[in-house]
Amino acid sequence: MGVVTVSASFGAGGAEIAPAVAERLGLPFHDRVIPAQVAGRLGVPVAEAEANDETITRGLWRLVTSLGTMPDPVGGVLPTSTLPDERAYRVQTERVLAEIAEGAGGVVLGRAAAMVLRDRPDVLHVRLDGHPDRRLAAALAHRGGPEDDVRRERDAADAARTAYVRHFYRCDPAEARHYHLVVDSTELPHDTVVELVVTAARARGIGR
Repeated sequence: MGVVTVSASFGAGGAEIAPAVAERLGLPFHDRVIPAQVAGRLGVPVAEAEANDETITRGLWRLVTSLGTMPDPVGGVLPTSTLPDERAYRVQTERVLAEIAEGAGGVVLGRAAAMVLRDRPDVLHVRLDGHPDRRLAAALAHRGGPEDDVRRERDAADAARTAYVRHFYRCDPAEARHYHLVVDSTELPHDTVVELVVTAARARGIGR
């Protein structure tokens, strides 16, 4: 069936677009179930697995800040040392993603899946992004709240997710070379973005 990986920056609509793509392709949508599976394998509470998950920003900050920093060859700073527990979370997440790809397939949001599954031919890698100001405006329109609070959340989410990918995979998740399709989802209607992704996925033989 194949896999579509969706990497989405804050405010780019990943939480709405990715499940819509899964529905159109007749594939399972994999998001919150992944940390639950990881927790089951490691015998820890789901909250602990979410604290080491690339998509759960609050917990991710705990992971990133707990590791310290070091010079990053990609630019910026990186966490220094990885404790065995963090390695275990990453390894189990990678195993879950591999099993998804080997099994029924699906649409995966986040989890650095484009890096984990980059060598597979039956996967479409998608990046959703947009100008930070437009992403902020989209988030405010979608969820409301004080603008300063949402701006801080945007900046924290962007920084934490970038640090996660740089630390574990030594690359910048915003670089277009990691994806087959990069879309500014702040400039196009979400229905149009879904159609673009579905068309690209079917061109690679992905979907039912």
